[in-house]
Amino acid sequence: MTPSSSLRVFLGRHRRAVIAVPTALTVLIAGCWAATTVLSLPSPFSLIRLADTPPSQQGALFPARNVDASTKPAPAQKALQALPATVAWKDGRKDTRQFLTDTHTNAFLVLRDGQLTHEWYRDGVDAQTRHASWSTAKSVISLLIGQSIAEGRLHEDDLLVDLLPELKKGDAYDRISVRHLLDMSSGIDVSEEYSRIPLSGTPRMYLTTDLPNFIKDNRTLRFTPGSASDYRSVDTQLLGQILHRVEGKSVAALLQERLWQPMGAEADATWNLDSEGGVEKSFCCLNATARDFAKIGQLVLDNGRAGDRQVVSKAWIDRLSAPAATMADGWGYSAQWWHPSGATGDFSAVGIHGQYIYVNPAKRTVIVKLSDHGTQQDEQETIDAMRDLSQNLHH
Repeated sequence: MTPSSSLRVFLGRHRRAVIAVPTALTVLIAGCWAATTVLSLPSPFSLIRLADTPPSQQGALFPARNVDASTKPAPAQKALQALPATVAWKDGRKDTRQFLTDTHTNAFLVLRDGQLTHEWYRDGVDAQTRHASWSTAKSVISLLIGQSIAEGRLHEDDLLVDLLPELKKGDAYDRISVRHLLDMSSGIDVSEEYSRIPLSGTPRMYLTTDLPNFIKDNRTLRFTPGSASDYRSVDTQLLGQILHRVEGKSVAALLQERLWQPMGAEADATWNLDSEGGVEKSFCCLNATARDFAKIGQLVLDNGRAGDRQVVSKAWIDRLSAPAATMADGWGYSAQWWHPSGATGDFSAVGIHGQYIYVNPAKRTVIVKLSDHGTQQDEQETIDAMRDLSQNLHH
């Protein structure tokens, strides 16, 4: 197989796009090796491997910082039961197993009242397999931000350039606040759209080996901060860099200390970096097991508590669980969590290739779905299916 035929388009034109590797990348690979160095991109060989690796496993191709499992792992109590035979799908119903297959699911877990009631993996995947989070990582960043706010080291009204003074421009960019970044209302013009040439926007941010310079080079605005909301991964990347600055620790270290350890994570995770020893890709690239992603959902469902410990403040859970902005297609958004249209109090972390940490407080249900669904998003339909499952699970 030639590099040209192996390169695949991983994203389309979509509001939660994270990276596209279009056919035009072949031109870059076929050009000189020096071009990737000058552009702060991975080597041509790395780009070829990336294009030929399923999205769920791309984390293994980038440098990463380790996140150690908890010293007191807390496996969920199992109360296994069969899923309903069918789920709501588009204008009808679909066999549940067929739903999982058709949406290229790798792992599917259901927790009800804190008990693991269903756990399914496709062939070749198991409970120890780490999966790339894609944009569900944004919702994890939210929890870390909420902790810093609760401890008084950060405030939503803090200005970005007061926290990261090297980014000052002397124009409207300097009015961006932490609140704007949380609710995707900064106005920073780093496109999420598919591009024929992946050398700009979020695709470039995903590939760059120098995130701090990327951020400095992309400080133009599409609109005045706070005047509108528009999903932009760069906002989360800035939140990650703010965390590192105000806490004096890497994002991965904060995750290990403040979430992985107290919630009883069962396995090591990794967080991808722009380069060896570099900066976490806070907007996308946490790699963890399905069970530990489920613990994130359960922590949120339990109002920030893990066992007898308040890990994330109840005030922060209230903040993220109430829509603060409206995005495309009527989806709400608040503090890096999605509120799908037709919501009745449920909300979700969502990743571009079919990653979900779905939380339904009314039904005391958490569903984790990790997929390689490609550009066939079916996001609203998938949320509707998970709502339907939550309604029809046995009590």
